[in-house]
Amino acid sequence: MKKLLFVLFCILFAVGIAAAQTYTEGSGMTGIDKLGAHQNGGRGCVGCHAPHSGARGNGGNAAVMGGTVTDPNTGNLFLWGEDMGPLYGQTLKFGDNGAYDITLPPDMTTNEDQTGGIMTCLSCHDGNIAKGAMMTNQSYEQKINKLPPTYGPLPIPTLLGNDGTTAGNYNNDHPIGPKATLGAVGIASRLVLSTCGTTPCLQPKLTDTALMTFASHYGLFNITQKNGTWYSGGRTTGVVIPTGATDATTAYLTCNTCHTPHSMYPYSGNVRNSATAGVYPTYFFIAAPYNPGAPITDGTKASSATQFCRQCHFTGAGGSNEGSGINTVDTQF
Repeated sequence: MKKLLFVLFCILFAVGIAAAQTYTEGSGMTGIDKLGAHQNGGRGCVGCHAPHSGARGNGGNAAVMGGTVTDPNTGNLFLWGEDMGPLYGQTLKFGDNGAYDITLPPDMTTNEDQTGGIMTCLSCHDGNIAKGAMMTNQSYEQKINKLPPTYGPLPIPTLLGNDGTTAGNYNNDHPIGPKATLGAVGIASRLVLSTCGTTPCLQPKLTDTALMTFASHYGLFNITQKNGTWYSGGRTTGVVIPTGATDATTAYLTCNTCHTPHSMYPYSGNVRNSATAGVYPTYFFIAAPYNPGAPITDGTKASSATQFCRQCHFTGAGGSNEGSGINTVDTQF
């Protein structure tokens, strides 16, 4: 009897802890494994990182949905378990009628920023060239009915180049690659090229009052990094700083600038330029607080989903409050 009571106590204690686990602010998904869609139907980590034999260990070729693997070095870099061969050397035209074209590397070792930050993502998320990924082409959050009600009922595509428009259309996808620079959106002039340890990184100009006010309201998660003098919320990956860069102008975006493949909905870290960490809502594997369901009905706060975009799109049409001289609107996470 005592043993049974002890077991019941343990169960109730565990339930109590689970019930107490809430987001620091706002609301979002809870109770789902953080890998979410990247559980790969139950295969888990090995759906992307094959522990043996690369794409052959995962069942075949991405271009023809089974067959001969076309990448002679498959799996040699971070045990990547998808066939990269179909993507090597391809030119894809992103954003604004293809103005931000990128020619992908010819192999897995030529440019790790682009292989690890773009091409590995496309080996699953491209529906035009690399067609064989284990995906349904619909947002996982939507499929399990976890999106906020502000989203419509139609399926949200997850395969680039296969979204219901013309096959191979990447023009309606956010620019990435060497032409998608911070200089192109104007935020580069507010940043300085610095060094974080031994690695080049970007930091805000501490004299830029508008940007620092924005950082105190949200943060600068995706375009800056932590160093000894300023706290941004901290990421080890973000924008790519080309070799020989002398300022932030040529720093460019990859998929990994905005997304992390390892956490679908909780962001764990710091916000508001603070050293106090918390857990905040996010969606779609965004590597920062991003909550399209944040309650902002009275207009006195900005949704974290809006603030996320304003990190780069700081001024101009749709820019930040702080960039427009409005300094009293904080963030609703």
